[in-house]
Amino acid sequence: MPETIKSLAELKDSPVAPVLSASGPATPPEPVIDALGRSYATGRRKNAVARVWVRRGPGKITVNGKDFQAYFARPVLQMLLKQPLVTAERDGQIEIWCTVTGGGLSGQAGAVRHGISRALILYEPGLRPTLKKGGFLTRDSRVVERKKYGHAKARRSYQFSKR
Repeated sequence: MPETIKSLAELKDSPVAPVLSASGPATPPEPVIDALGRSYATGRRKNAVARVWVRRGPGKITVNGKDFQAYFARPVLQMLLKQPLVTAERDGQIEIWCTVTGGGLSGQAGAVRHGISRALILYEPGLRPTLKKGGFLTRDSRVVERKKYGHAKARRSYQFSKR
């Protein structure tokens, strides 16, 4: 007949208590690097999709074959792109090459930033806590609401005419 246990203290001392392994902290994940020494990730924002490759290098950032300062002329967008690198203290140490399609410049800059963050984590898994705390790994899911039938825009109705 099975033994009945009346309190948790008895369970702790019981010979049939489950054995929990206390092997310590989990080992960090291995970097995902291809034969050319690169890590690849995809970043998204609004309707923009960025394919990003990261590797050790002089710190050059190329977007669609152009220097990132020529492609993103506004200083705010340039700052947005460099945020993950500055936060991870890898500015000037990592070479980035990316292609981005869809959306406007603001959405594309956000997509590239998201892709850089994800690629950095695959390249150096130890950077995950830093980038996670900075909020760079969260995909901003806000997109433009679709236009509805019978409306001028997504929610705006046509102007009412009494006569």
